[in-house]
Amino acid sequence: MAKAIVVTGASRGIGAATARLAAQRGLNVCINYRRNAEAAETLAEECRKLGVSALPVQADVSSETDILRLFDTVDQKLGPIAGLVNNAAILEKQMRVEMIEAERLSRVLAANVIGSFICAREAVKRMSVKYGGSGGAIVNVSSVASRTGAPEEYVDYAASKGAIDAMTIGLAKEVAGDGIRVNAVRPGFIYTDMHASGGEPGRVDRVASGLPMKRGGQPEEVAAAILWLLSDEASYVTGTFVDLAGGR
Repeated sequence: MAKAIVVTGASRGIGAATARLAAQRGLNVCINYRRNAEAAETLAEECRKLGVSALPVQADVSSETDILRLFDTVDQKLGPIAGLVNNAAILEKQMRVEMIEAERLSRVLAANVIGSFICAREAVKRMSVKYGGSGGAIVNVSSVASRTGAPEEYVDYAASKGAIDAMTIGLAKEVAGDGIRVNAVRPGFIYTDMHASGGEPGRVDRVASGLPMKRGGQPEEVAAAILWLLSDEASYVTGTFVDLAGGR
């Protein structure tokens, strides 16, 4: 039986590239999305044509109720999971810290941090050998912003990814004996729609010449690292990070 993974925020960008590559490698995949049902179903159909099961599930990861429904649906329709990709996150308009309101911070932290924690919790309950599972892997999608701080743009987003880095290290140590590996990728300057959410759709082109590699990255390049971390080829890798930021 093919292994199954859950990819949050999978209707576009890095999440979609990850789901697509997972299907190409024979994994059944849950395609979580928040709003764009059409994009999620189109991707699911593309995956099914590769001979795997693909299950689109609507859920807002900032809602614990939605996350519980997401995993219950996966249990019923996709079967036991072997992996989780905590990819879903939000980015708000570029803004200096002195202009940020508490409501914005609550939104960013709820989606980017609390949602990832709750998804990880539910995945651990299902994968841990302590609870009768067969083990598995979690890959958190952090950001190079956790190292740079994203000054003048979105320090709040960077801080949320710093929390993901700490979570990755702590959880990896906590569940290493339970048959679960936990790692993270830290993308930066990737061509995705997220930059439009920050108010600058062309941001990658603006900064590309200042990167050591002189170009932005593609979602597929990040997906390849995620799939490696999920795979048995990374069987002795846990609590670590793969930076994909063109040398930055």
